[in-house]
Amino acid sequence: QVQLVESGGGLVQPGGSLRLSCAASGSIFRFNAMGWYRQAPGKQRELVASITGGGTRNYADSVKGRFTISRGNAKNTVYLQMNSLKPEDTAVYYCNAGVGAAWYWGQGTQVTVSS
Repeated sequence: QVQLVESGGGLVQPGGSLRLSCAASGSIFRFNAMGWYRQAPGKQRELVASITGGGTRNYADSVKGRFTISRGNAKNTVYLQMNSLKPEDTAVYYCNAGVGAAWYWGQGTQVTVSS
């Protein structure tokens, strides 16, 4: 059974930085694509950033220039470096990964940006 486990969330002041990590376990050779979504209270879950197996990156307009997604050397790991954080970035961040027609979600990690 595939599991995705996120880490790295927390409380940070506006303008600060956080790095989220996601590691997968289970019998998956390599995900085709991995990404990060977020969901703020009262809002729909939205794509933050994604990266394909070939390294193509996609970002939400609201985070371009501030967030960077990358895949680790270890297979099936993905990171999200978040800089210049704003209060509106406050949300639960979810790792997402897919192989073939199967998609998997982590349980989420809370990111709170507040002074």
